[in-house]
Amino acid sequence: VQLQASGGGLAQAGGSLKLSCTASESTFINYAMGWFRQAPGKEREFVASVSATGASTYYAESVKGRFTISRDRSKNMAYLQMDSLKPEDTALYYCAASRRGLRSPPDYWGPWGQGTQVTVSS
Repeated sequence: VQLQASGGGLAQAGGSLKLSCTASESTFINYAMGWFRQAPGKEREFVASVSATGASTYYAESVKGRFTISRDRSKNMAYLQMDSLKPEDTALYYCAASRRGLRSPPDYWGPWGQGTQVTVSS
């Protein structure tokens, strides 16, 4: 069972990137999906999550209004549209799933894949 994040890269401040998360099994259509990130020297932090149905979303305050999470249940995929990027958004981004819902505590999210690097230059 794997979740593979992709779509990272280098962007300028104010620019946009769209991340994709591919689930290896259709089981994940019944899970909430989330995005987390980890910057060098810092702990992994929650970014955004979407409910199993896709009807509800939840964002960290630091990205609210700039990032949009979505999912396509027919393709077993989730996305993170990142607009108005800031240098402080630079991090390794991971996608994860949770059976406990979109507001699950960090310990209830996984599995953790390799992540995709996002670098925002000023």
